[in-house]
Amino acid sequence: MPIYFHIPDFTRHFNLNFMLLMLMKKFPDCFRDGVQIASMYGEFPSSQWNGGRCMGGIFEKKQIKQILQMLNQEGISLRYTFTNPLIEEQHLDDPHCNDCLKMAETPDKRNGVILTSPVLEAYIRSHYPGFQITSSTCKQITDHDKLVEELDKDYDYVVLDYNFNNQWETLEQLPHKEKVELLVNAVCPPACPRRHEHYQYLARTQLRYSEHLKTKGPQAAFHNPERFTCPHSERLLYDTTGFSTHITPDDIYEKYVPMGFRNFKIEGRSGLSFNVMETYIYYLVKPEYRDKIRLMYLLSLQNSEVISFNG
Repeated sequence: MPIYFHIPDFTRHFNLNFMLLMLMKKFPDCFRDGVQIASMYGEFPSSQWNGGRCMGGIFEKKQIKQILQMLNQEGISLRYTFTNPLIEEQHLDDPHCNDCLKMAETPDKRNGVILTSPVLEAYIRSHYPGFQITSSTCKQITDHDKLVEELDKDYDYVVLDYNFNNQWETLEQLPHKEKVELLVNAVCPPACPRRHEHYQYLARTQLRYSEHLKTKGPQAAFHNPERFTCPHSERLLYDTTGFSTHITPDDIYEKYVPMGFRNFKIEGRSGLSFNVMETYIYYLVKPEYRDKIRLMYLLSLQNSEVISFNG
């Protein structure tokens, strides 16, 4: 029975992720039964429509095409995190974001877009029908009835708000479990009161940064007039395992999968590479082989000629 994981990030963590795919091929018996990498999510900097994290830099079309080709050849779906909640009509003609969609669209909907803004969703559905559409956890739907309504809509996937992770009665009664995606390793504490404010801050910052690139170019220093500090953003994997919303590997196989859930999201787009690597090992590798795979992972990253994307 396949169990699908959706992992970060096809630019910042590309080498880390590509090496994970190679290790899964080379040492299949070391990985938990049925695990598959279904998608990598992120954006090609700098995307005005990006949300959830603020990502800087610039990627050229040649680099974008190369990453798309490599992932799709491996059977991995690329998902754009176009989850900026502040996108309105005036942002829809952004050349970079539209180019990204044009390059990734396929007749068989091989790739996907994760969305929050209703305006952007309507635009993409109308102009780029060749994508899977995912409803983002950034919507922060915490009401049961509204969640059921969201699942009844025409989405390929709906990423649940992490606060639903331990609400067993609600999870059991959810319809369309095949399209539910659970965020397993949220660094936010349960019911974080600043999560919405943080998303809004990141959205404004991404818009400002994109405008800065258009008007002043990448060489000019970017100064953000706003400040937002989060005491939780630097948490490592094992700082979060005690949260009630944390989903352990055993929980996945002993509780969630038997209930009918198949899709699990690992966050970490802006996380430290080795913490992301440890998270992959924690969730995907059988406990008795974690030390072996960790060593193989590190040696492979050290010794292999990996692709450098200087975005």
